[in-house]
Amino acid sequence: MSELILEIVTAERVVYSEKIDILVAPGIDGELGILPSHAPLLTVLNPGELRVVKDGEETFMAVSGGFLEVLGDKATILADTAEDADEIDMDRAEAALQRAQERVASAPADMDLERALASVRRSQARVAVARRRRRRDVV
Repeated sequence: MSELILEIVTAERVVYSEKIDILVAPGIDGELGILPSHAPLLTVLNPGELRVVKDGEETFMAVSGGFLEVLGDKATILADTAEDADEIDMDRAEAALQRAQERVASAPADMDLERALASVRRSQARVAVARRRRRRDVV
């Protein structure tokens, strides 16, 4: 089976650059499964979880949105932020989610509700990825 080269890049750094077997990403219309030799694709990513399968092992990352481009056997993600499960502090992620949910619940009339909801979605992705790591470490 051929491999797919995945590069995840933020403004600060290259987060990931390796050959993989499968990528599952949070596309604008739902999850996208990307395999080697995928048709060319350019799409917006929602905040959510990336699942990367390499040699039968899954790795999870949280992305806060961005773009996914697939050309031939290369997938490039340009993300606002991207964090591996091991980089996420669970307590801080849960506290950020709680604060974001409280902002949405209180919703003053002059608040930008879309920005507040985006903050909730980013926080939810970080917590979900951190929980996956915690479950993996327990097993």
